[in-house]
Amino acid sequence: MVAGRYLRAKRSQGGVALISIISFIGILLAVAVLIIVMSVMNGFRSELLGRILGFQGHVFVAGGVVDGPALGPAVQRIRAVPGVVQATPVIQGQVLAMGPNQVTGAVIRGVSAADVAASPIIARNITHGSLKGYGEGEDGGDRVLVGDRLAETLGVHAGDPLTLISPSGAATAFGGSPVQKTFIVAGTFTVGMSQYDQAYIYMPLATAQLFLGREGSIDEIEIKLKNPDEAERLKGRIARAAGPTALVTDWTQRDTSFWGALKVERNVMRLILMLLVAIAALNIISGLVMLVKNKGRDIAILRTMGAGQGAILRIFFMAGASIGALGTFAGLLLGTLFCIYIQEIQTFVEAVTGQAVFSSDVYFLSHIPAKVDWSEVALITFWALAMSFVATLPPAWRASRLDPVEALRYE
Repeated sequence: MVAGRYLRAKRSQGGVALISIISFIGILLAVAVLIIVMSVMNGFRSELLGRILGFQGHVFVAGGVVDGPALGPAVQRIRAVPGVVQATPVIQGQVLAMGPNQVTGAVIRGVSAADVAASPIIARNITHGSLKGYGEGEDGGDRVLVGDRLAETLGVHAGDPLTLISPSGAATAFGGSPVQKTFIVAGTFTVGMSQYDQAYIYMPLATAQLFLGREGSIDEIEIKLKNPDEAERLKGRIARAAGPTALVTDWTQRDTSFWGALKVERNVMRLILMLLVAIAALNIISGLVMLVKNKGRDIAILRTMGAGQGAILRIFFMAGASIGALGTFAGLLLGTLFCIYIQEIQTFVEAVTGQAVFSSDVYFLSHIPAKVDWSEVALITFWALAMSFVATLPPAWRASRLDPVEALRYE
């Protein structure tokens, strides 16, 4: 009761309402910003992980097993390994793509029609046209899928012709000669990452091998698992299934620097923002110090009426802790709601300003991702409350040690 009266007291009555409000707002904003930033970084990592691994695979098999008649049996054995969802023979090569609007570089990705249909990130994200005709019928090998950004750059649509030039075509007496061929665009797809949507062209595997001058061989077998985090554990089983000539790597080895940089950035950002919460909590000290100074006479009277040091400490501790607790839970609510409605907020800001606040060309994604990790939210809440309580203790302890005789001497 006394702590509540002190917090509500006006300045003329020795209250520090303004400083209390500033402390409350500081903790609220610090906690909300910490939750929003960490949720966006979690969402960014989750989106990148899902899209990159959905496009490229989780485990990769190369070596002697990918050439000749050993390929088919090896793929069948790998598909039989528990935890493996898909094993796809893949061939890739750089080409020059010529459209009505522009000529640009592209990457051919040779994958069979069955494997493309079994890849949700492609099959479920056809923006124009369809998979019909891709690798089917007499002219099936002449139909390709093009990333929607690349198709927009080239000025082609579903059903349009697309001319491709491969620098490594058929071998001649004078070496490899470029090969030029016109294909039909069966459809366009979007992965949601500009680095894929503006560069890749899917082509039936047999056609890609012929076009790139690498008949009978592939680059690697891409393997997708039920759980990408089990890639390292299943790598040994996959290596045994593939055979002694296989070279097996996983996604953590391929992009070590990239994923390591994301992890370091996330940890450092968490540390910096947690320090920001601690700094915001320190505002409570200044408010309580002034409150203790203004309420020196009240403390002395309470002490002479029989209140012990513990009672005085609890009064001022509750006054400061309540500011921290209210600020923390208000920040928790604000940060969580911001993350839940972040796409609507992005759309509103872009509509008002007329500018893209999250360019897909820079960040690879078309919208700001946010994934609320409730265990991390609990950690943030605990940290904010702990900092608020710690900041409250010094002035509360000082108030409890105040000598009533000294406090009343000059009144």
